[in-house]
Amino acid sequence: MDFKGLINKGKDALSKNTKVIDQGADAVNKATKGKYAGHIRKGADAAKKFAQDDKKPDQPK
Repeated sequence: MDFKGLINKGKDALSKNTKVIDQGADAVNKATKGKYAGHIRKGADAAKKFAQDDKKPDQPK
């Protein structure tokens, strides 16, 4: 499997359950004691958006 295929496989898995992204962000926040909460939230939101990009029906590819 090439790199793009691997990325698409991961993207498909995350798009079906974006709750995993939030759980990961919560774990990192706990480990860093909230020191980087704003950055972590921003990254988690970007990851969710990336995972859900293919769900938009009218978006050109």
